[in-house]
Amino acid sequence: MEQNRPRYQRRQPQAAADFGGRIPPRDKDLEEAVLGALMLEKDAYTIVCDILKPECFYEPAHRKIYESIQHLGAAQKPIDMLTVTEQLRLDGYLDEVGGPVYVSELTSRVLSGANVEYHARIVAQKYLARELISFAGDIERQAYDESNDVDDLLQEAEGRLFEISQRNVKKDVTQIDPVIGQAIMQIQASSNRTSGLSGLETGYHDLDKLTSGWQSSDLIIIAARPAMGKTAFVLSMAKNMAVNYNTPIAIFSLEMSNLQLVNRLISNVCELRGEKIKSGQLTPMEWDQLMSRIKQLYGAPLFIDDTPSLSIFELRTKARRLVREHNVKFIIIDYLQLMNASGMKFGSREQEVSMISRSLKQLAKELNIPVVALSQLNRSVESRGDSKDGKRPQLSDLRESGAIEQDADIVCFIHRPEYYLHSEYDAENNYIGGLAEFIVAKHRSGSVDDVKMRFRKEFARFENWDESPAIATASVGSRLNDGTADIGAGNPLTGGTADFLSAPGEESEAPF
Repeated sequence: MEQNRPRYQRRQPQAAADFGGRIPPRDKDLEEAVLGALMLEKDAYTIVCDILKPECFYEPAHRKIYESIQHLGAAQKPIDMLTVTEQLRLDGYLDEVGGPVYVSELTSRVLSGANVEYHARIVAQKYLARELISFAGDIERQAYDESNDVDDLLQEAEGRLFEISQRNVKKDVTQIDPVIGQAIMQIQASSNRTSGLSGLETGYHDLDKLTSGWQSSDLIIIAARPAMGKTAFVLSMAKNMAVNYNTPIAIFSLEMSNLQLVNRLISNVCELRGEKIKSGQLTPMEWDQLMSRIKQLYGAPLFIDDTPSLSIFELRTKARRLVREHNVKFIIIDYLQLMNASGMKFGSREQEVSMISRSLKQLAKELNIPVVALSQLNRSVESRGDSKDGKRPQLSDLRESGAIEQDADIVCFIHRPEYYLHSEYDAENNYIGGLAEFIVAKHRSGSVDDVKMRFRKEFARFENWDESPAIATASVGSRLNDGTADIGAGNPLTGGTADFLSAPGEESEAPF
């Protein structure tokens, strides 16, 4: 059996050659100590199974031995010198690793397995160092090749580095006592707030009651079909939070430029129609209104990034910087399906979207802030019945990936019945002009419900349902026999408020 040893030892120069002739980080003695302890101590494998994988071992023979130990552990069979030797024989690797003699030598070199976890972590760190050296060397070689596009190389480098970091992320378990202390402190802080909310206020009272405000580390998905007002909603919410509550907000817009977003905000805040903002055809009174109300936006802690085709890796880097430098408390992404995971290869777009949604959840946890991502719904909504509720979105309508639903803590939909009925009245003659239903369809830490809001499409703005008393009162009214709204004496729509309503079927020019 000794004659097999030179075969296994001759492999070392080949592995070292991958590191430019230099000796890569590794510790043969520690690898032997870990394998020996695994075959001596009954519970040693349960301690290190989450720390080590076969490729963590530099010596090829050690990888094969650990693979056999993994097979025994997965089958819940005893792990000792004899069982490992037999498993190696069944796998066809016994002679390759040095035979039964080498396996027995591993156990004879270990006096105690008490330090197996510490030794295993060192072996894992050596492996991570080798991974980084190999990664850096490959990127260096490609950077010297002038035929490679630098931007593409940066994307690939970021993707591969992210992949390495995710494979090696480990977090120790925490005893419950300090967590209880944190929970009590959070409850006390919430009790001291006049709003009674534990999270960030959105300015939409019914929604805040349902969610207790957006909670730290939550991933919130807001989905809708085109023209429902996704962007209008998050801009209205961002304005409420940044202007009214002074909450630092970051918006990553992959669809619209920062100038387009600001124009939408100006229309929202100044109550000027979007087409007038675009054309600049304002009356003197409207100019006064613009210059007076736009002061609300100056100095607001609102940060906009309009990088097109933003990758998840660029987002993570920018988000960390915004939190560190500007104390950003809330991130909005418009929208998820326009993001990419450049530098990483996937079998399908669905797998890429799954990776992006999972990364957004990890980002929310890492930064400990709420992250809102807008999402498109698939066309199955349009194929359902034409009734008011027939077009209501469902969780199954989420586009491209079921992982979005799984990763999200809260999934919300925006539904405007008026859009599908092409009328300001439903089948029961109830007034639904401007009605927007904000549907909380999934809520990991609370209840689900529908929240009524008012959508003023001429200003691309969402409001609380009860903010416009005249309109709210009219909503419980009905049509006259001739199909017109009852705006006679005593009706709150008189007094110049009626021109606030758009004609049935009229849509804003701005895309939502």
